[in-house]
This record gives sequence, C-alpha cells and structure tokens, in this order.
Amino acid sequence: MNLIRKIVVGPNPKDAMAYYVGMKAGDKRVSFIEDDEAALYRHNVRRYKIYIEDEDSTYLWKAIEDQPVLIEYDCNL
Repeated sequence: MNLIRKIVVGPNPKDAMAYYVGMKAGDKRVSFIEDDEAALYRHNVRRYKIYIEDEDSTYLWKAIEDQPVLIEYDCNL
C-alpha cells in the first residue's frame, strides 16, 4: 500500500519543487511515489522514486536521493 501523496524537495519548502500523485508530466501523470526502503538498508541512502504512467505502462521518472524532503501522506485509507 502506497501512502505518499506528495513530496516537496528542497531545504526551504516555499522555494522547493513539489511532486504529487496525479501531477501532469508532459503527456503522462505521476501515478505513485515510493519510499525506496531497500536503498536505505543496503546503502544507507534515503531515496524516493517517482513513477509516471500513460495508457500502456508505468515508468520510473525520477529518483530523489539524500535531499531534504517534506512528505505528505494520503489519509484516505
């Protein structure tokens, strides 16, 4: 179950870049944001992966590593 709805990347949230589920990325949309726990346990690196989707497939679009990140969780369980 993926609970991350939005992440804000950067040391100052007012000037940072935000990524959220449903956000347009060209002709695709962000489908989900994943906390990459394997990177934390294997390499001691905090990483978030952002996936986009079109009508046919889902693709890894961006990986955010070792950056200050504000996380907003989806509370609609």
